[in-house]
Amino acid sequence: MALTGAGVGASYTLTNVAYRSFSSPGERVHHATIDALKKMDIKIIDDRESEDGRTITAATKELDIVINLEEVTLKTTQVKVDARKSVVLKDKATAAEIINQVGKILGE
Repeated sequence: MALTGAGVGASYTLTNVAYRSFSSPGERVHHATIDALKKMDIKIIDDRESEDGRTITAATKELDIVINLEEVTLKTTQVKVDARKSVVLKDKATAAEIINQVGKILGE
């Protein structure tokens, strides 16, 4: 079950992970995600291929961020952003803003 964030263009899983699909190939979405993180001054800790696409680990002073990029088709990529303040607390606003910035860079 997912909940849609009002006006932000992102949806949320029941565990408050923000996600959105973009009509762009995985490599293009990957580059846009890296650019978005740099624009937001979020430090990239790790960036590697995963079983389903790519996983980017990033951080701020207060957040641990995990971004999963999954190729749905050759021209569609889903981005999932989990921004955690602690084991229990999540920052939905920052997760949604990362997705918004990716969308702006992609022109979507």
